[in-house]
Amino acid sequence: HKNVSKVNGSISAEGGQTYGDLDTVNGSIRIEAGAQVEDAETVNGSIHAEENAVLASAGTVNGSINLGEQSRVKGEVSTVNGAITIGKLSELGKDLTTVNGRILIFQSKILGDINTVNGDITVGAGSHVHGGILVEKPRGWGWGKQKKPRIIIGPNAVVMGELVFEREVELLVHTSAKIGKVTGATVQTYTDKPPARKD
Repeated sequence: HKNVSKVNGSISAEGGQTYGDLDTVNGSIRIEAGAQVEDAETVNGSIHAEENAVLASAGTVNGSINLGEQSRVKGEVSTVNGAITIGKLSELGKDLTTVNGRILIFQSKILGDINTVNGDITVGAGSHVHGGILVEKPRGWGWGKQKKPRIIIGPNAVVMGELVFEREVELLVHTSAKIGKVTGATVQTYTDKPPARKD
């Protein structure tokens, strides 16, 4: 299947078609409904997949990643500066990683871990994370005073692995959720909707 490679410019994978690797430096990648692609990679640009897209992996440095409902990603989904949103009934085979960017998961199955440094994480209602959650300590210069990442585990969500926090976070867990061992944070439970942010 044909690879598509550019330096400047966006790439579109047409609905229902099958492609090899999609690769650009300055540009976004759009994967239409039902398209199948191998690795989707850009440096400066977002990756947007519509429903029922199938990817081997998705990675960007500066840009968000948005997967539509019932997407399948066999490998990793990662960004450095940008948010990741996973639409309902999707399945990810490996890890979900950001450095500076929130992670929002709607009723999906994640077979790997969820990792961030400065991002908020919402494991939405009915989602099932087979791995754990790691929020790493910021390294390097110029961090100053940062707002605490807010980690929300929603109604009937499951995180099977450990939740490890190397920095201060706000951890809000719905009373119906099930989670593994927690290190580095105190669980605050909620029953209706998460309390408003304090900072």
